[in-house]
Amino acid sequence: MKNKNVVVVGAAKSGVAAAKLLLKKGARVTLVDEKSRTQLSAALKGLPRAVRVQANRSKFYSDSVDLIVVSPGVPWDHPDLVKAREKGVPVWPELELGWRFAGPRKTVAVTGTNGKTTTTALIGHVLRKAGRPTVVGGNIGTPLSALVDKIRPSTNLVLEVSSYQLEGQVTFHPNVGVFLNLTPDHLKRHGTMAGYARAKSRLFARMEKKDTAVLNGNDAWCRRIAGKVRARKIFFPNPVDRRLAKSIRLLGEHNLENAMAASAACRALGIKSSAIRAGLASFKGVPHRIEFVRALNGVKYFNDSKATNVDSTSVALKSFSGPLILILGGEHKGSSYRPLVPLIKGRVKLILTIGEAAPIIAKDLRGAAPLRSCGTLARAVKTARALAGRGDGVLLSPACASFDQFKNFEQRGEEFARRVKALK
Repeated sequence: MKNKNVVVVGAAKSGVAAAKLLLKKGARVTLVDEKSRTQLSAALKGLPRAVRVQANRSKFYSDSVDLIVVSPGVPWDHPDLVKAREKGVPVWPELELGWRFAGPRKTVAVTGTNGKTTTTALIGHVLRKAGRPTVVGGNIGTPLSALVDKIRPSTNLVLEVSSYQLEGQVTFHPNVGVFLNLTPDHLKRHGTMAGYARAKSRLFARMEKKDTAVLNGNDAWCRRIAGKVRARKIFFPNPVDRRLAKSIRLLGEHNLENAMAASAACRALGIKSSAIRAGLASFKGVPHRIEFVRALNGVKYFNDSKATNVDSTSVALKSFSGPLILILGGEHKGSSYRPLVPLIKGRVKLILTIGEAAPIIAKDLRGAAPLRSCGTLARAVKTARALAGRGDGVLLSPACASFDQFKNFEQRGEEFARRVKALK
C-alpha cells in the first residue's frame, strides 16, 4: 500500500477504520462522503488533517487512483465503481481490505438474513469460555480493518458478514462458514431474491473440502446454495446440536436455531461438547434483540430495535404469547407487512406506528389490531405507558430500517431504552 493513491468511499465506521489502516500502511488516502470535514469532525477523530476529505460521492474515480475501498452502504453498481473496474482498478469492500492484513487465521464467518449478530456473538462467547483467544467483529460492530492490530497467529476470528460486504470480496476465505437463512431483505440493493442469494453465497466462494459449511437444512435457499458448496457440510437442525442447544436460556425458537448453528460451528473448530454446553448456558444475549429493558407497574418493556425487516419482527412476535403493544415503523425497505397479520391476531392488542413507513404499515395491517399513528418513538413510548395494563408487554420491533429518524438501529434502541427507563 505504500505511496498508493487509495479512495475510501463512505466515512462511517468501516470507512474510517479502512482509512486508518491504509494510513498505517503508507497509503495516500482520500475519504469520500456526502458530508464535509466539518460535519464529519466526530467521525474523523484520530485521522490526520493530511487526509483529503471530498464531500461528494457522485464522482471520485480518476486515472491516478490505485485502489478504491467501499463501505457497505455504497451501491456496488455506482457508476464510478463500474468505471474503475472496467479500467482494471481494484474495488474492494472494507472486509476485503481487512482480510488482506488480518487473514489467514482460524476464521468463522456468519451470514444470513436474521440471527447473524446473536449467532456471531454466541460463537465468540463459547470459544472464549473454552479458553480460545478470540476476536469478534465485522458487521457486528467493529470493522475487520480496526481489528488487525489485535489479531495474533493463535487468534480465532469470528465475523458477522453482510451481503453488502460479501458481494465484492476477492480473497476472503473463512475456515467455517455459517449460513443461517435467507428471507426477503435488501431487495432495493440486490434487485431479486436470486441476486440477494448470489451475494450471500459468496461466503463460500473460496472455501475448500478441508473447510466446513454450516447450513440451515430447513431453509429452501440454504439447501439450494448447498449444492454448489465445495466444503464439508453440516446441516442444522441435527440430533447432536439440537441436544446441545437446549442449554440456551434466550427466548424463542429462533434462538434455538441460532444455538444449533453456533454449536455446529464450534464443533467444527474442535470444541468439546461439555464446553459448548457451558458456553450456551452462560450466554445472556445481545443488545437490541428482544432485550428486556424494565418492568413498570406489571408491564414489561422489550427492545428489539435490531428487527429491521418483517421476518425478524415475525421471529420476535413468535417469542411472545401476548398481550402486546407493538411499536412498528421507520424507513420502509420495500417488503409487505402483510405476513405479520396472523402473528398479530391474538397476540397484539394495539399497534403504534412511527416513521415514514407508518401509512404503508397502516394499510397492510388494516384490521389485524387497533392501530395508532404516533410519528415519533418518544410519542409511542408515552402512548404505550398510558394504555398498557398489568400483564401486558410493550415491544419495539420495528420491521423497518432506522435511517429516517436515527443514525442506526442501535441509536433507536438506546433512545427507546432511555425513554422507558425514565417512565414513572
